[in-house]
Amino acid sequence: MRKRLATAAGALLAFAASLLAAPSSAQAQAQAQAQPQPQAQAAPGFHVAGGRLLDANGEDFVLRGVNHAHAWYPTRTARALKDIKALGANSARVVLATGDRWTKNDTADVAAVVAQCKQNRLVCVLEAHDTTGYGEQAGATTLARAVDYWIGVKNAVQGQEKYVILNIGNEPYGNSGYAAWTSDTANALARMRAAGFRHTLMVDAPNWGQDWSFTMRDHAAEVFAADPERNTVFSIHMYGVFNTADKVRSYLDRFISQRLPLVVGEFGSMHSDGDPDEDAIMSSARQLGVGYLGWSWSGNGGGVEYLDMATGFDAAHLTAWGQRIFSGADGIRQTARESGVFGDGGSVPAPASCSVDYRLSDWGTSFNADVTIRNTGTTAVKGWQLAFAFPGDQRLGSVWNAKAVQQGSEVKATHESWTETIPAGGSVSFGFNGSSGTANGVPAAFSLNGAACAKG
Repeated sequence: MRKRLATAAGALLAFAASLLAAPSSAQAQAQAQAQPQPQAQAAPGFHVAGGRLLDANGEDFVLRGVNHAHAWYPTRTARALKDIKALGANSARVVLATGDRWTKNDTADVAAVVAQCKQNRLVCVLEAHDTTGYGEQAGATTLARAVDYWIGVKNAVQGQEKYVILNIGNEPYGNSGYAAWTSDTANALARMRAAGFRHTLMVDAPNWGQDWSFTMRDHAAEVFAADPERNTVFSIHMYGVFNTADKVRSYLDRFISQRLPLVVGEFGSMHSDGDPDEDAIMSSARQLGVGYLGWSWSGNGGGVEYLDMATGFDAAHLTAWGQRIFSGADGIRQTARESGVFGDGGSVPAPASCSVDYRLSDWGTSFNADVTIRNTGTTAVKGWQLAFAFPGDQRLGSVWNAKAVQQGSEVKATHESWTETIPAGGSVSFGFNGSSGTANGVPAAFSLNGAACAKG
């Protein structure tokens, strides 16, 4: 079902040589402009803040799910979404067709897909697939036509901003004509906003989604700034181009350092254009709090049947790839957390008695902090969120043993699966690094699940 062209050796060498290239001054200016700006009206659902995707409750949300090819297998969707949820996913990326290349999924059909996602407590990432490989793939259409499609089915998603993310067009541009990606994507975002869409919008990279030319990487800041709502998430597809851990981590790190939200919208355990390093993709995504959506549940053809996670759409017969992504290290079962928009599944537990020890290693313009949360109560805390405020202009960097999001000076850190429980009388620890233009200091107060903690 999917065509990909092998990347030229020269492109791969260019990829390796320039991964860590510093952004230009123009890019740096665009990055500064890309930082979230105050909005006249708060986003009604998912939204981006501080380079992180937050749900409608303001909680950090990390996509952990898989792709399902609804456009080609619509009769399989109801069962597929149930099975994907049962295996632990918190989201599904659903393939739709605009009618330009494949049979159109109309407003009623899209509304039914959204309802099924919600019934299964899955965040629904809807994507228009007909743009795949435009400029190189016969029959592929433009991002402008994808916007026309979304406007045409708007009634199916209007009011669903708490549950739905709109991926404007899958893999726009193949390996030619991709220089137009920046302007075309910025124009698509502007048209979506002008048409009244207030959803989080997701945009895919060119080069069959793999961005070996670094077009998306180097122009993401200006594209983000082109969205009046500053509510855009970028999606990289990791196949043969991302065949080493260094390439995976370097690409992800560039977005993290720019405080631009990124997800791995597709990846697999192997591919005809090379052998992606799925272990590095999943472990780096876990360490950085980056979302991922594996390709794909079932129904692949054209020589890439090995990308099926379930044989014949049967959840009882997972392939090696299916077992890896759902149950392996850094997999979906281990790292997914359901969004709190569905009720108690993602809610923060009741408060507990606590103390916090914040150990600061200060180097003037940069720092490390090691944080220990002690449960001084008599009942274990399962699931936690620690809130505090930086005392100056500190900016959060990398985080380990927790996930964290910063809005202004306020920081909210939430547990990882392995730090989820704080035993009665016990403790958990996490840490992070950061930067500052002034001297660093210890936050004045901490609260755990809404309850004030003593400073240890």
